[in-house]
Amino acid sequence: MILILEQLLNGLQYGVMLFLMAAGLTLIFGIMGVINLAHGSLFMVGAYAGTMAAAATGSFWLGIPVALVTAAVVGFAIEALVIRRLYARDHLDQVLATFALILLFNQAITWGIGRQPVFIAIPEGLAAPVELLPGLFYPPYRLVIIAAGLLVAFGLYLLINRTRIGMLVRAGATNRDMVRALGVDIRLLYTIVFGLGALLAGFAGYMAGPISAVQVGMGEQILLATFVVVVVGGVGSIKGAFVAGIVLGVIDTMLRAFLPGILRSVMPASEADALGIGIASMGIYLLMALVLLVRPKGLFAAGG
Repeated sequence: MILILEQLLNGLQYGVMLFLMAAGLTLIFGIMGVINLAHGSLFMVGAYAGTMAAAATGSFWLGIPVALVTAAVVGFAIEALVIRRLYARDHLDQVLATFALILLFNQAITWGIGRQPVFIAIPEGLAAPVELLPGLFYPPYRLVIIAAGLLVAFGLYLLINRTRIGMLVRAGATNRDMVRALGVDIRLLYTIVFGLGALLAGFAGYMAGPISAVQVGMGEQILLATFVVVVVGGVGSIKGAFVAGIVLGVIDTMLRAFLPGILRSVMPASEADALGIGIASMGIYLLMALVLLVRPKGLFAAGG
């Protein structure tokens, strides 16, 4: 039972990271109609910028605003210099252009910092496991990530549902041509949305740094799962990104943790491990296929 609870918390923490990535990506695609493969590069930029700032100042917490600002500024630059020219182009052009950005960012980091992973220490006071229940010890830093993700989700809910910007975002996700026809500066709205998505990706990257190596290409490792979250939750839906992120994060973690062990009871250990790992790696994609069979547009409507 203790192990199950621990893995549930791990799944929740992974789901929160997926949500932070998917929230920005679903808005960018839902409102702007742009497939941005370089979203993972913003995750990496935030991780590197925050980690370097933390190393220079000796404070993990000072790295957070640096990661946020750097990712947002890079996001604004990408939108102004590249994405803005892709709005009227088809999705193939968008995929090719943003894939080229992935290569450029990876090479720039390699030239400037190198390919060796960079590590950042967990803040003092959050490294030693704490006892949540009798026998259940859990790293408090992972709890901080979960709490931060939930706070961001609540903040986005207020932004999307209680502000004028949020009203325009919801309207743009539902019918961006009508928003443009009503005289809204759609270019400014696109820039704000892209910058917000970049900021969230940078925050996710920095928070992931202490539990995974900060290295070249780290954004691509989480990008594919992020797209699955966007599709399952519903393109353009923050609520969908949150629900799908948590559900898929827990399912992926539980499958990887327990499926090989379950299969060992019915087949040799080596075969069980190979089959279990294979099925676990496909789990969220199989779930996506099932959801799309029932609800082709995802769990929630755009703008939700």
